[in-house]
Amino acid sequence: MNKKKFFFLSALIIVVVFIAVYVGINLTSDLGKSKDQVSTEDSTKQLNKLYSDIKVTNGKPVKGQIDLNPVDLAESLPDISKFPITVNNTTDQFIEVFSSTEKSGKGVDGWLTEVAEEFNKAQIAVNGKPASVKVRNIASGTAADYIKSGKYVPDAFTPSNELWGEMIKASGVKTQLVNKRLVGNVPGIVISKAKNDALVSKYGSVNVKTVTEAISKNEFAMGYTDPFASSTGLNFLVTALNTFDSSNPLGEKAVQGFEKFQANVPFTASTTIQMRDAAKSGKLDGFVLEYQTFINASDLKNDYVFNPFGVRHDSPLYALGDISKEKLEIVKKFAEFVTQAKYQQSAKDKGFNGLEDYKSELGTIKEDTLASAQKVWKEKKNVNKPVAAVFVTDISGSMDGAPLKKLKESLQKGQKYLGQDNHIGLISYSDNVTINLPIAKYDTNQQSLFVGTVNSLQSGGGTATFDAIVVSIKMLQDYMAADPNVKPIIFVLSDGDTNKGSTLEEVRSLISAFKIPIYTIGYNADIKALQNISSINEAASINADTDDVVYKIGNLFNVQM
Repeated sequence: MNKKKFFFLSALIIVVVFIAVYVGINLTSDLGKSKDQVSTEDSTKQLNKLYSDIKVTNGKPVKGQIDLNPVDLAESLPDISKFPITVNNTTDQFIEVFSSTEKSGKGVDGWLTEVAEEFNKAQIAVNGKPASVKVRNIASGTAADYIKSGKYVPDAFTPSNELWGEMIKASGVKTQLVNKRLVGNVPGIVISKAKNDALVSKYGSVNVKTVTEAISKNEFAMGYTDPFASSTGLNFLVTALNTFDSSNPLGEKAVQGFEKFQANVPFTASTTIQMRDAAKSGKLDGFVLEYQTFINASDLKNDYVFNPFGVRHDSPLYALGDISKEKLEIVKKFAEFVTQAKYQQSAKDKGFNGLEDYKSELGTIKEDTLASAQKVWKEKKNVNKPVAAVFVTDISGSMDGAPLKKLKESLQKGQKYLGQDNHIGLISYSDNVTINLPIAKYDTNQQSLFVGTVNSLQSGGGTATFDAIVVSIKMLQDYMAADPNVKPIIFVLSDGDTNKGSTLEEVRSLISAFKIPIYTIGYNADIKALQNISSINEAASINADTDDVVYKIGNLFNVQM
């Protein structure tokens, strides 16, 4: 082969290799686009196509008079009969006890129920007369709301932990600690084994300090529960603030640490059940839970690790208010009775009295610290990423009368919880969809427009629920294009019927792709249909056909907004 031909072939090979490498790199780059990116592109096309087929009109916002008074907690609470009596008194001389739900229900959650029944059978005498107890099953945070507001104050209260007792004391209600512990329990962060091993490998151990650090660095996806309602959620909040600055957990350093941490928390649940459902989806590396619940959950024990934190959940017992000497004596007798060895053993059989060596990470907590911590949470939880929410209101003919009246009442009272740093819009739908109030920051003007627009809603026509959801997603996507630093949420208020427009099957993949949680509130509703919508992105569903709907919605907005 002559030299010219050799150099020509060599140059040709180099060019071919260069082209192959170049094409390969670009091909790899194209193939390397994330599935999420491709999915988002496809979903946007699908969204635009569906939206183009929907008749959307723009309504005229109407201003209304806003109530600037703070929320009246007592007024929002339903009648106490909403919460069941699990043990009835058997004598005329008795005390009523509010008890947290993990011990006053049934089955593994029925330890105190069973022991209280035994107490009543024992006919223990006080001042020569037989005494008994009545036990009401009520979550600790809700019970504290009744007591603090003065709407209903029982004779005694046994919450999950001592934090609620301190909060009640700080509110001015007379509180006597009768027994520091009725039964042992511990809160914890439940973490998948693989993620737990990774955290131990990097940080040496797993505790609230290392978890908050990992979350702040976006290395760990964890959810926790509402610190206004949940014992474990309140405990986690106080413990987290303490890890940022133990000398001043409400100071600037602690608050700044909390803001950075909270910015990377993907999920705050209203209830433990909602938290568990979200965890089952595999989208969370960890979540908070009590040990007694964890040890009784066969689907968790094998795949997750329990890491205790905060103050213990040892079910203290308090006497409340200006209780008589006779009733106070019954409270003391009851405490002595339930702490007997045989009843403590029955508690162990139900998952209590485990992790006895665990001691609280926190020192003494001042009475006013807890309410201040809740205030910090409410004010700062969305400071780095405010919420953009669209309220989707069903005004079809089937909502006529009581359902629409209740929907309006829910929003008129619930809107006080929305927060002026958030961004709010409202649409209504029947046969077609109307954008009544475009999304805007929820300042005084937008609040007035929101209230007035809600008051002006009138019913009639068919029910195009999923067309309305498509429109709300489109509104949020357009809004986020201009302001990406918001967290999108949709609230659907409806009876759950759909007889016009798109179907759930047609929009399910769209809802899933955009990952916008859709909270549903049902009025005279097909609750199952609404739950199916909310479950797509792990959101909650509320049945509004109860007298506690305003309280429920207030809690929901308090958590999510």
